[in-house]
Amino acid sequence: MARINEETRTRNEEAIRAAADRLLRGELPPGGKCDLKTLAAEAGVTRTGFYPKKNRDGTERPGPYQHLAEEFERRLAALQDAGEIVDPREAQITRLKADNADLRGRVTRLHARVTELVEFQTLAVSRIAAQHEEIERLRKTLANQGNITTLPVRARVDPNRAPR
Repeated sequence: MARINEETRTRNEEAIRAAADRLLRGELPPGGKCDLKTLAAEAGVTRTGFYPKKNRDGTERPGPYQHLAEEFERRLAALQDAGEIVDPREAQITRLKADNADLRGRVTRLHARVTELVEFQTLAVSRIAAQHEEIERLRKTLANQGNITTLPVRARVDPNRAPR
């Protein structure tokens, strides 16, 4: 791979710094994030310049723009620590995670309430069935006893209606 001259390197570093400033101000391109990939694309340099290189003997040497990548990541972390969210998608992800946690809590509470209501319904139905059986038993007992006379059911009197 060809080496770049000092003039090109200086120009590229200035472009990277300008692109980093734009990204950290929240001026993200469509579809871009506040990351090294977008930084490289905005500065017009290859992303590989941000990462360490290997010499032929296997030892590592810093990439030509690695110091700028580290500076960018430090500045981004400082902004995030200060509570400033540069990437609107990150804010959306944070909001959606909070909404998701809230909804999961609501589902858990509603599930517990439904379980409670089903248990209540089961208990109520069993009590109604027991009461029905008791009423049927009492009716049979009443029907089997010959010395009990059933009184006629009187029509209900409406207190708002005048007598005839």
